[in-house]
Amino acid sequence: MAERPTVLVVDDDPHLREIVRFALEQGGFRVDEAADGRAALEQVRRSVPALIVLDIMMPELDGLGVCREVRRTHELPIVFLSSRDDEVDRILGLELGGDDYLTKPFSPRELVARVKAVLRRARPSPALAPEPAPAASKMQERGPLRMDAERWRAWWGEHEVVLTVTEFQLLATLLRVPGKVFTRDELMTRVYDDVVVSDRTIDSHVRRVRQKFAAAGGEVIETVHGLGYRLALP
Repeated sequence: MAERPTVLVVDDDPHLREIVRFALEQGGFRVDEAADGRAALEQVRRSVPALIVLDIMMPELDGLGVCREVRRTHELPIVFLSSRDDEVDRILGLELGGDDYLTKPFSPRELVARVKAVLRRARPSPALAPEPAPAASKMQERGPLRMDAERWRAWWGEHEVVLTVTEFQLLATLLRVPGKVFTRDELMTRVYDDVVVSDRTIDSHVRRVRQKFAAAGGEVIETVHGLGYRLALP
């Protein structure tokens, strides 16, 4: 039997943590808890989880600060819990690169579904996928760009470029069909499963991917004005 993925739940509300723990354990996950941001960072230092469920408003260190610190050393998936809809673009956008969010109050069942969807994008496995994953995925290459979906790694020439789950999925979508112009709606469907996000969120992730590859000397995404985006490699 495959080992159950561990989810770190970070929230200062003990009642909410109890509800989320129960739902995730019923969904087949191991659960660790932290009651504030600093405790969360200490927990990550001791044992890196498969995913973090992270509240924004917390004492000591808020969720945005936790995300920034985690992103310094890890690109593990993060699902934010937010009490305000108008925070969503900032959460998922350029500054932080979160992988998903839920607005409070939320259904525990929906949270479990979102966690599974994010982990399917990150590391397909029979325990999380609705159907068996393909037998083997090959390295995808186009010019100096290389992407390995099995190991979730990307390179520009000899330089490895570290991407979040969502950033990797977005670029891999463009790489699978070079030359095709993807509208933002198409990218939403392919990258975010059933999660509804705004055009600004897609644009923010595109900017993050561009910045990371530019630092390695590369240009990977082209804007087709009025339509969307395509791979910037012939």
